[in-house]
Amino acid sequence: MPALVSILIPCYNAAPWLAATLESALGQTWPNCEIILVDDGSRDASLAVAEPFRPRGVTVIGQPNRGAAAARNTALRASRGEWIQYLDADDLLAPNKIELQLAAAARQPGEFIHAARWARFTDDPSSARFVPEVLCCDADPVSWNVLKLEEHAMMHPAAWLSPRSLVERAGPWDETLTLDDDGEYFSRLVLLSAGVRCCPEAITLYRSRLASSLSRSKSDRAWDSALRSIESIASRLLALEDSPRTRHACALATQRLIYEFYPRAPQVRRRAEALVARWGGAPDARPMGGTRFHQLSRVLGWRIARRVQLALEK
Repeated sequence: MPALVSILIPCYNAAPWLAATLESALGQTWPNCEIILVDDGSRDASLAVAEPFRPRGVTVIGQPNRGAAAARNTALRASRGEWIQYLDADDLLAPNKIELQLAAAARQPGEFIHAARWARFTDDPSSARFVPEVLCCDADPVSWNVLKLEEHAMMHPAAWLSPRSLVERAGPWDETLTLDDDGEYFSRLVLLSAGVRCCPEAITLYRSRLASSLSRSKSDRAWDSALRSIESIASRLLALEDSPRTRHACALATQRLIYEFYPRAPQVRRRAEALVARWGGAPDARPMGGTRFHQLSRVLGWRIARRVQLALEK
């Protein structure tokens, strides 16, 4: 019997996209998959969209709204697979995504975590354009996390395929995080693994730029979550290797976060500034922005330029 793969789908108000996501899960060429959808208290028609998929083998679980991390934890507890595939309710898997990754895993046994190539789209999947992703690479755990922090890069959850043994050692998703909960979780898995192995032939599609996306949140709670995610990654990374390169990566990622949320969340910012100082500073960090922002920064400094930018956005 081929290895069982659990495809775990957290869902909250995803009715417009959910059917396509479930079809992409059901359409996997790997012959032994279970699909578990956890509806996290949706207030739209998500459950009505999911119901017709029950006879096709999709397990549908409902729970009060507790966040995506809690929904993933519920799905994981209900799963039985030897491999874990997370899939957000608006993203898509290529039909052979899991099959290709498992074939690659068979060629290189060990407790590796496996990554795929991915591209962004908003409405039309055919509009997705693949660009090189720096984190889709073969790397040891420390080097991969240093690259993630230095490059301010991400891998979306569906790109990964993880052995259950690794998932169980890593523990549950942190349900107190709202922003970058996936970054913290998969960094944790990587640091416990034998390393990352990328299968560029396996692909996924990441639906982004949605108005409802948590990644667009600008609340103080969201910035606190983003900082706590970096703190968690840093504590584990530095426990494995406390060196100039790891400290610089942690400081650089934190300084970039300060640039991003300034002048909001002043208490969070003071915590972040203390961390940057503890890790030795990040003199090479630069605030992100367009041409006008950088022109204004050269004259007035980045803080005033950021305040002007926010005023114009309003």
